[in-house]
Amino acid sequence: MHIDGGCHCGNITYEAEIDPEAVSICHCTDCQHLTGTAYRVNVRVRKEDLKMHGGKPKIYVKTAESGNQRAHAFCPECGTPLYSTSTDADPQTYGLRVGTARQRAQLPPKRQGWHRSAMAWTKQIDALPKIETQIAR
Repeated sequence: MHIDGGCHCGNITYEAEIDPEAVSICHCTDCQHLTGTAYRVNVRVRKEDLKMHGGKPKIYVKTAESGNQRAHAFCPECGTPLYSTSTDADPQTYGLRVGTARQRAQLPPKRQGWHRSAMAWTKQIDALPKIETQIAR
């Protein structure tokens, strides 16, 4: 599936060919901390299937509990997380952040990882009262 997207301010954009069956939720505590929310939704994309345009992402290298390192890329202007990858000199795969894709509504997750760290309340949000748009004050 062809997707396109980019950061919130438009400084960095991309195009990618992805497998929609590869969309997943990560509940690890690193993803919770790095996103400021309960989980992150990613899709795996091969290097040759990802074309970045515009500005250059800033890279933050996170060392996991296991000692493994991951390079996290984000827009240096607006801070939008774009992808993560290995710290290799020539990474072959990327974990693209689904929320940055214009087609995100067509990319439901197919699996969940690090579920032991999932916030229990994420299973109950459908029961919460709903407001369809922002409430004016």
